[in-house]
Amino acid sequence: MITDFLIIGSGIAGLSLALKLSRLGKVVIITKKKKADSNTNYAQGGIAAVMDLNDSFELHFKDTIDCGAGLCKPESVRKIVYEGPKSIAELIETGARFSKEKGILKLGKEGGHSRSRIIHSKDLTGKEIERAYLAKISTNKNIKICEYYFAIDLLTEKNLEKKSGNKDSCYGIYALNIKTNKVEKIISHKTILASGGAGQVYMHTTNPGIATGDGIAMGYRAGCCISNMEFIQFHPTSFYESDPDENNPQVFLISEAVRGAGAVLKTTDGKEFMHKYDRRKSLAPRDIVARAIDNEMKKSGAPFVYLDVTKIGNDIIKKDFPNIYKYCLGKGIDITKEMIPVVPAAHYTCGGIKTDLNGKTKLKNLFASGEVTMTGVHGANRLASNSLLEAMVFSNAIYEYIKTEYEKNRNNGGNINRIYSNVYDWNEEGTENTEEWILISHNRKEIKNIMSDYVGIVRNTIRLERAYRRVKMMKDEIRDFYKKTKVNVELLELRNLVTVAYLIISSAMKRKESRGLHYMLDFPNKNDNEFLRDTDIYKFK
Repeated sequence: MITDFLIIGSGIAGLSLALKLSRLGKVVIITKKKKADSNTNYAQGGIAAVMDLNDSFELHFKDTIDCGAGLCKPESVRKIVYEGPKSIAELIETGARFSKEKGILKLGKEGGHSRSRIIHSKDLTGKEIERAYLAKISTNKNIKICEYYFAIDLLTEKNLEKKSGNKDSCYGIYALNIKTNKVEKIISHKTILASGGAGQVYMHTTNPGIATGDGIAMGYRAGCCISNMEFIQFHPTSFYESDPDENNPQVFLISEAVRGAGAVLKTTDGKEFMHKYDRRKSLAPRDIVARAIDNEMKKSGAPFVYLDVTKIGNDIIKKDFPNIYKYCLGKGIDITKEMIPVVPAAHYTCGGIKTDLNGKTKLKNLFASGEVTMTGVHGANRLASNSLLEAMVFSNAIYEYIKTEYEKNRNNGGNINRIYSNVYDWNEEGTENTEEWILISHNRKEIKNIMSDYVGIVRNTIRLERAYRRVKMMKDEIRDFYKKTKVNVELLELRNLVTVAYLIISSAMKRKESRGLHYMLDFPNKNDNEFLRDTDIYKFK
């Protein structure tokens, strides 16, 4: 397959960019499941932007910087903050329908925000955004969406039969067509990773099953800089399941907007506790709230805490949070009268492939946008509802950069047909189908257990070293197994999960301090003298 632009991922980052790039040429979007399966689709809360006279760009900027604990890049933060209103206008023009009050956008408030600035569509904002973009794309003849295509690896110099002499270029990908079980090469002028995060590396996560860190792992193997992977955000309030379904790795999220509307956290004996940890109480940033819940659970021995939403009122609960109300009712809890049992769960990958302000990576013709990246916006902790905004703004930056480049020289990538014929076909000689699937299932579960037990909300050096030894051994075993086995989805996901686990642990071991989402028992304080910097990791070639 040959295309002008290849986008890996069908969330807000990929879809918003696809519509714009279609003005310049042919766009192919690949997604390993159905086109609506993405982290965007599960984003309940909303998208942050300055839309009120009582708010300001400087306040949004300050809130983001404060939340990021010293590691946000001011130029990246300013970029998303100042382009926020334009992004909301773009979403509305695309067809997204947001909640209004008396004809005006209804603005919610979430943890870490000093003003109400969260634009939302009840408690299913991501689903509404996804719907609007897919509807728009369905009528665009320049965009082709390929469902059930799994990106395996980026095509670089090593995949060329006749070497180009440029070791740091990307020419497309190898992808497994899941329906035919054949590996295809997809060649493109420009390749964009918009593949989302890596929450499935943990046992309990709000992320869908597809979030196995595929883009981050591919970028690492191809030579991209991977940055700040130690900063994994745990959402403080996921629904506690006393008997979780092992076949469904995704837990249900109770949106932060519920706390913004007045819900408060309580211990299992009904006492409020957040005032002991932060002056903002239940609306403190996520890292503080998640650690507070973790501490209260350890002190009491209880497997959860409560979120009391009853004070919000029946009408508001049913009107603004219908999805949460319906889900909890299905679990036997009427949240207009009863409290919700909640626990923290892995939610967002703040680190990822390092990009510049144009979304460029270290590899020529390879760009990245969304949760797969580390743009400098989130620093050591993401401010609530900044992620969808970041994805839109940086996808637009990629478009503007490519547009300018194309205006100078449309064929900057060279003759694409010549490149296609120069890329090796996928070679599975010497591989075989294996019946050793127990290795995959056991290793996947072990990775999740290790990460949850040793590399979770609270860490220490001994736990990290133990996790590193066990994950490094599995990484080597899976690499050897991969080389002799015909590829399939389960094996490809396992390969990526163990790579991402290795990157998270390696990054965490380098940061001997506590900052934002990275809390070390044996280094409980921030150390600006040594660690006011990114944690960058490259693959040794």
